[in-house]
Amino acid sequence: MPGKSLIERYTIELPTKGDHVRMNYEEIGLKVGLEIHQQLDTSTKLFCSCKPELFKGEPEFTFLRRLRPTQSELGQIDPAAYFEFQKGVRVLYEADSETSCLVEMDEEPPHPLSIEALEIALTAALMMNAKPVDEIHTMRKTVIDGSNTTGFQRTCVVALNGEIKVGGKRVPIQHVSLEEDAARKTGEEGTLIRYRIDRLGIPLIEIATAPVINTPEEAGEVALAIGKILRATGKVRRGLGTIRQDLNISIAGGALTEIKGVQELELIPLVVEYEVQRQLNLIKISRELGQTGAREEDLQEEFYDVTEVFRETQCKVIRKSLDKGQRVLAVKLPKFSGFLGRELMPGIRLGTEMADRARFWGRVGGIFHTDELPAYGITVQEVSMLKKHVDAGEKDAVVFVVDTLENAKDALRAVLERAREALKGVPEETRAANPDGTTRYMRPRPGAARMYPETDIPPIQVTEQLIRKIFASLPEPPEQKLQRLMKDYRLNQKLASQVMDAGVAELFETIVNESKVSPTTVAVFLTETVKALKREGAPVERLSESIIREMFRAVGSGELAKEALQDAASWLLRNEGRSLKEAIDALGLRTLSMDELEEVIDKAIASNKSLIEKSGGKAFSQIMGIVMREVRGRANADLVSEIIRRKLQKLSF
Repeated sequence: MPGKSLIERYTIELPTKGDHVRMNYEEIGLKVGLEIHQQLDTSTKLFCSCKPELFKGEPEFTFLRRLRPTQSELGQIDPAAYFEFQKGVRVLYEADSETSCLVEMDEEPPHPLSIEALEIALTAALMMNAKPVDEIHTMRKTVIDGSNTTGFQRTCVVALNGEIKVGGKRVPIQHVSLEEDAARKTGEEGTLIRYRIDRLGIPLIEIATAPVINTPEEAGEVALAIGKILRATGKVRRGLGTIRQDLNISIAGGALTEIKGVQELELIPLVVEYEVQRQLNLIKISRELGQTGAREEDLQEEFYDVTEVFRETQCKVIRKSLDKGQRVLAVKLPKFSGFLGRELMPGIRLGTEMADRARFWGRVGGIFHTDELPAYGITVQEVSMLKKHVDAGEKDAVVFVVDTLENAKDALRAVLERAREALKGVPEETRAANPDGTTRYMRPRPGAARMYPETDIPPIQVTEQLIRKIFASLPEPPEQKLQRLMKDYRLNQKLASQVMDAGVAELFETIVNESKVSPTTVAVFLTETVKALKREGAPVERLSESIIREMFRAVGSGELAKEALQDAASWLLRNEGRSLKEAIDALGLRTLSMDELEEVIDKAIASNKSLIEKSGGKAFSQIMGIVMREVRGRANADLVSEIIRRKLQKLSF
């Protein structure tokens, strides 16, 4: 249905109905809370004086660690931390002396909290009407996936109980916090994970909303509004990896699911839609399983060695594993036949979720199940022998894996646990966002044992004097800035809004003021042209502010025609590290002199005398097209138009 939004086109088979109906989010009871994490543009890291930058090339040194979960003050171990520990991973950390020190290596206590970062966080908090706390206390949040050398992330609450208005609706801001960013993952080889600690310790601001968002579109709008406020401070980093959105999503009859790491703002509505679809389908599966008579007590930890069934198999995956001496283990899921192949969201089935669990808990490559067989070189006869071996009936599903006995058993235990959860409905869990808007299992939901006090960092008093100082220099609110852009630069509302939404308002003003190029030309490039380059697959994150400013200074000085901006940018993105002058030379974009341009125009007019004599002044558009085809990218279109009109007017028709 062209012209309709994804929401309007979207339908789903609800658990209580057999036909397709349009999504009614109010009826479904959708609740979404957002957590926005944004890197701050500071001169140092949060707890040391290292540069908050990423380094390229080979690391100066590395060190190897294995992290273990610790007990809380009450002797509890967080389930998410235990989950990560169970993987048995080792972490190889890569570092250089410019962007990391003994603090990042956990060989030295953290330095005092960065006051620069604190003031930026307080600025954003006050712009969201949040109430600063009286005293900043740093806490430790257990994280042992390897992304923190310490086994925890340092975080502190800066302000509470704020609010913003989005579309006339009041959206409460539960808290504004300041925390350290994690190390960045650079590779994985079996149970060895590589992390670079250059990003570890870069200041992050975290903004958490109350779960009052009720539609996918609204989730996107709230995230955009918070992003505008953060960018208005002028103290946040931009570019790939500097911002991420986490979502807490639930529906009536479902469960709270945390989805982490949504990188693209435009993806938020789709992530919400897919999670709603997933939970509705899981509820439907749970009800239908109940109707078939499936019971939790029938899901027994009884594993069958079915290696002999596949001894002569043509399945390459199984064949390769058997050649290494591994075994094939199977488990029966009574009354689950047909359910493992049921789609929960595009490309994700119940069997997919079981495979995710098996991979994480069992360290296996994946699972096979009877809902998808025969396939992958597995024959009908092998499926029949498999079912007979495990005494599976027509309504039963069979899941099997091929690996070492220990890994295979752990994987099948995880499959059984996911099957038990399927009987109950939607499990509470943390999921990771995929680039297409779908999600995958990440870990169990963290518990209360995850957070405990940081004893190495003294509290910081938030004085009235500090708050008055920040209040006195609060940035221009986004709504006010939008109106000013329209008035001062004569941008229409659509273009001014695009500049604001893209977070390039400050860059826009800087370019216009230093290059004297038309504000509309600058705004179109920063919004529509950059989007067009991204659609073409260009790595637009490499298009730094310094490169863009240099391009527009070249336009302002006449070295580069404004029509050549996109071509020059595209070339620079494909040829990282090369100069604008090299781009101009390689593309033949050197601006024509006035004499050269007039010569081209005179030639076009002379070659089309009959057309001009016949059409008179109406021949302008044809002559303009002929000239621009030859000089595009090397001459300003407005200047070409002016010269052609002048020359045509001198002719007598």
